[in-house]
Parts: sequence; C-alpha cells; structure tokens
Amino acid sequence: MDNENIQYAIQMKHITKRFGSVLANDDVDLELRRGEILSLLGENGSGKTTLMNMLGGIYYPDEGQIFINGEEVTIASPKDAFRCGIGMIHQHFKLIDVFTAAENIVLGLEGEKGKLNKEAIHKVIRDISDRYGFEIDPDQKVYNMSVSQKQTVEIVKVLYRGADILILDEPTAVLTPQETEKLFAVMRNMKADGKAIIIITHKLHEVLSVSDRVAVLRKGKYVGSVDTRDATRQSLSDMMVGRAVSLNIDCPKYDNPVDRLIVDHLSVRSKDGVLRLDDVSFTARDGEILGIAGIAGSGQKELLEAISGMQTLEEGSSITYIDPKTGEREALDRLDPLDIINLGVRMAFVPEDRFGMGLVGGMNIVENVKLRSFRRGRSIFTDQRFPQKQATQIVDELQVVTPDLNRTPLRRLSGGNVQKVLVGREIAGTPRVMMTAYAVRGLDINTSLTIYKLLTEQKMNGVAVIYVGEDLDVLLELCDRIMVLCGGKVSGIVDPRQVTKEQVGLMMTQLGGESDAQ
Repeated sequence: MDNENIQYAIQMKHITKRFGSVLANDDVDLELRRGEILSLLGENGSGKTTLMNMLGGIYYPDEGQIFINGEEVTIASPKDAFRCGIGMIHQHFKLIDVFTAAENIVLGLEGEKGKLNKEAIHKVIRDISDRYGFEIDPDQKVYNMSVSQKQTVEIVKVLYRGADILILDEPTAVLTPQETEKLFAVMRNMKADGKAIIIITHKLHEVLSVSDRVAVLRKGKYVGSVDTRDATRQSLSDMMVGRAVSLNIDCPKYDNPVDRLIVDHLSVRSKDGVLRLDDVSFTARDGEILGIAGIAGSGQKELLEAISGMQTLEEGSSITYIDPKTGEREALDRLDPLDIINLGVRMAFVPEDRFGMGLVGGMNIVENVKLRSFRRGRSIFTDQRFPQKQATQIVDELQVVTPDLNRTPLRRLSGGNVQKVLVGREIAGTPRVMMTAYAVRGLDINTSLTIYKLLTEQKMNGVAVIYVGEDLDVLLELCDRIMVLCGGKVSGIVDPRQVTKEQVGLMMTQLGGESDAQ
C-alpha cells in the first residue's frame, strides 16, 4: 500500500516514559491504521501496557507526540481519551455487579435535563449489538453474567460512548475457544466498519488468526512491525526475545505413576451458601501433571484451596494423602494448612492471586522466601542464612531480573519476574504435591516456557502436579490428563492425546464427557 494513501488512526512519535530511574518506553514510534487490527507483542516488562495506558489517559508521556486521525492531541486523562474516540478494555473488568448491563454502559453519562431515557438507551445498545454481532441483554445484572458476557458489556460501553479506536488488553485470557472465536468475529465486523483495534495478547496462534499487523516491543524499545501474513509463531517469538526460541512444550512420560492424592466426593460452599464444588472426585499421581480446565468461576480456586486446607468441606467429602515412604493414608479433609504442614505433608501452592495470597509486594525477595521457611529456626529466631541462600539460587537459576535481592520490593518487578520468584520458592520446598493456579497468566512466551519446564521437571522428579490453566493449547501439550470442570462439577477426565481443543471447550460449557480411570 502507498504510504501516502494510508489513513492513520493513531501515530505515536518518539514516546518516552520514565518511572524514576526505570525507562519504561524509550523513543517509541507506533502507528495504527484505520480499519486495522494490530497485535502488540513483547515480553513482560517490555512496556506494552505503559504505552497503551498513555493512549488511555492513565499515564502522560515525558517526551513525544500523539496524533489521532492526523491531528496532534493531548491525552492527560481517560476523559481526554474518550474525547479522542479511544476506548480501552482492561483485562480486569470495571463493572458494578448489582447494576444491569445498560446501567453499566451509561454510568457517568448525562442525559437531557439530567435524565437518561431507558428506552432510547436500550435501542442504541440493540443497534450496536446488531451491527457487530454482540449478544447482550440490557436488563441482565452483571452478577448473573459469564466472563464473556461481562467483556461484551465493556466493549459495548466504549462503543456506546463513540469509540472508533479500541484497545483490548488480554481479551481472551479467560474465554473458551468458542467464546474466543465469537469475539474475533465481532472484532472483524468492527474492523470492516472502519474501527481501528489494538490487541495485547501473549497467545501467538491468536495473533496469527485475528490481526493484520504485529508490532513488537523489546525492553521498552520499538523493534518493528510485520504483516501477519508474513509471520509465524517462531518468527514472532524470535522478534520478542531477540534470539531464537524453542516453542516446544515437552511432555515426557514418567515410569509407573503412583497415586499420591485421592479426592473423593468433594463438595464446597461459598460463605453465602452457594455450592462451588459439587461431588468432585479424582486422583493426582506422582510423575503426572493433572490439568484442570474450565471457564472462570467453575470451582478451580475452591478446589486448590480445599486441598490446601483453606476451605470448609461439606459432609461426605474426603481428601486422602498417601505417604510416599510408608504407604500410610492420611486424611486431610478436616485439617487446616498448619495441621497439614505439621503432619509432614510437603505441599506447594502457587495461587491465582500472586500478591493477595502468595507474596507480599512490599517485601524483598529474601523476605518473601523467608515466609516459607521461617519455621526452620531452632529457637525463637528464624534461620537467616537459609532464605538468603535460597533466594540467591532462585534468582540465578530462573534468571530473575531485580536490582537487589535485599532492598528492592517485589511489587517493583515485572509480572514475569514476580511469578518466577513465587514458583521458585514453592519448588525449593521439595514438595510431594504441587498445585498451580494460572501460573503463566499474563506472562510472555519466554517466561511461560520457563514455568512449563519447571513443572515438567517436578513431574519427572516424582511430584504430583496439579495445573489449573486457561490456554487449552498448553493444557493439551503439557498435561498427562485433563479434568474438566463445569459449574463446579466434573464434566470429564480425558487423555489430552485423544481429544481436540474444541471437544474440551464444549465440555467446559456443558456437563458430560469421556472420562478415564479416576
């Protein structure tokens, strides 16, 4: 295409953003064309979100210019972004649960004489839905919606406010393959209508499926862009990392897996009495990675917390641990986490919420490691040398990037480095059962492959690994068996080598499937 005839929705020129001594974006140029879907790729900490937050009015550039439709603009707030026709859909939705879809969509807007016309609002929402292929009930409460329905509300909300430029941050992170394909169909319809779209994602097969061009950032700098038709998963990975990267996820076989954890008729209710797990039964084995698949809120969180002793179980539920040395069976179903530790059960837990449950953001790496090992002290004082040695080993072996082991708070590290610290700390405890919840959520391909390798090494060391994941391609490659949850029930336990991604996706949304031996 002749560059003189290209119509640009966005032109970012020489954008630089600093946070203290950290250079997040360094002289970045980025262009988005009208009627185009642009994928923005880069490793964790490469500056993608910072760059997009400057378009969304959350940050303001220290240097550089932003042009919208050829005119230079100042974007100093989200209101400025809306005035420029920019709408950003964040990975974590910003909706009010007790409001309806329509109420969330118009929240903060003013109608004539201070009143909003409900009938007119519903008509505009229906028109937007019909034009782009959304499925939305304006009167449905958010707390009754699935994840994909909430995402639809977020997208319709920015379109209702006149957005012609949309930025989607990890939009498929918690969607099934079928929901992802629906979203992509909507994005293509918006593109055909002249909308300009930027999608941030780490799923390279999705990049190749939906985008027209791919722009790559590396360590805060703009590396370049490539037409998607000329790209492959390998070439994009190499651009992001700056060297050749192997994309293979190995799934070696462990000789003679042995039952380690038996979960039988497990049922759990939430604090408000809602049944989150309903009669769940399975066995986790040494030398296997048992994958857990399911749409968000299907009971994955409650399952791992129940095994860890953090949930109250319904009568009839049982969790049994088989001691690897003696073969004796220990009932864990009425024990709290400390009781389980005192029993000698070595269990590692990498929770979904890194800072809420796993780590303390204000502490440094050594202090966070110490949280796992403070009972090693032989008196009232903790062992100071062991966590220092362990932290150093984690940083060296996992290539954690940090200015200082002892002085830098964990919250100042990138998401990938934080996750390496969390996984490394749990592995260092030499567990017999290791549980992870969304261990690679939001992580780049290079860091994700490191985590997959660590989990596989644990499996081959005879650890029973339970892996809750959201990327079905990864689950099918990494795991030895996959248990599918749907609405808190087991929809099936399958051999990943004998099912397709689409079959697992259907099991995630409806009960019933082929099940192997428990």
